[in-house]
Amino acid sequence: MSEAVSEAVTMLKNGEVVALPTETVYGLAADAFNAEAVAKVFEAKERPSFDPLIVHVSSADELNEVAKVPEDVEKTVQKLISAFWPGPLTLVLPKSDKVPDIVTSGLPDVAVRQSGNKIFREIGKELGRPIAAPSANRFGRISPTAGSAVMKELEGRIPLIVDGGACRDGLESTIVRVEAGEKRPIIHILRLGPVTKKELQNFGRVIIEKKRVIDEHPKVPGQLASHYAPVTPLLMFDKPEDFVPEEGKKYGLLSHKGDPKAGYIDLHEWAMVESLSPGSGKLPEAAVRLFHVLRVLDEAGLDAIVAEPVSDTGLGQAIMDRLRRASLPSS
Repeated sequence: MSEAVSEAVTMLKNGEVVALPTETVYGLAADAFNAEAVAKVFEAKERPSFDPLIVHVSSADELNEVAKVPEDVEKTVQKLISAFWPGPLTLVLPKSDKVPDIVTSGLPDVAVRQSGNKIFREIGKELGRPIAAPSANRFGRISPTAGSAVMKELEGRIPLIVDGGACRDGLESTIVRVEAGEKRPIIHILRLGPVTKKELQNFGRVIIEKKRVIDEHPKVPGQLASHYAPVTPLLMFDKPEDFVPEEGKKYGLLSHKGDPKAGYIDLHEWAMVESLSPGSGKLPEAAVRLFHVLRVLDEAGLDAIVAEPVSDTGLGQAIMDRLRRASLPSS
């Protein structure tokens, strides 16, 4: 792996883009201070220029190079960093002048985090500069949680994939913005992820922004309405009985735990059934398997995928957020 790390660092220094593992999903990385290199990320992903990127720092000390932490929230930001970095929490803060406008899509704020993946951090440390890295997939498609998935998405578009095995968390990071409150700090969740509302409540009053997804010009990464989507249409219903299959079409079921009591297993003669957490229904396992299972169903030659809902609480909120957006038609 040391050889792959050295090759990745050399390529990043030379202004190339490389795919790297993180604990959430694989990222498509570029030197965050090199505008031309960052432009290659947008090109490889076919990502619209108005959708900003997350900047990854290799240490908490590097944060000051990419962001200016306002004094009125400095204590809260430091507490969040101490509790969740390295890890899947992204902070939205005023950007420093060092960060090129292309990284933030011209916005005054930058989304920044420290990855919990040792390979990613080692590469960042050897590079000596922060890394801009959105998910390593074509824009709007299923996020990759394994090196093989990156290969399917971006083969021929990028020069190097560092394969670090399967991602630990399987869902993109939680994104928050901190605001000074009268009694307690206010933590706005802008994108749901592995760090839950319950965990964040120890540090302030938490508000999950109702308008978390938009149709154009997002203020932070991962806010576009149609996202994380398979090519095969994904269908969701308020209740199982609302599903009316069309004759002659092949349907697959994305089940939570494969339990008939949920009302979906026996609803139809499914061409294929994949479960997020077979038998147990554990949400952490479901989160880790979500994008992998979606990709398996997407490659099965189905006419449509029906997604059974999971509990819309805790980590289940982040899973449901991804499923709902995957079910929306792309613009």
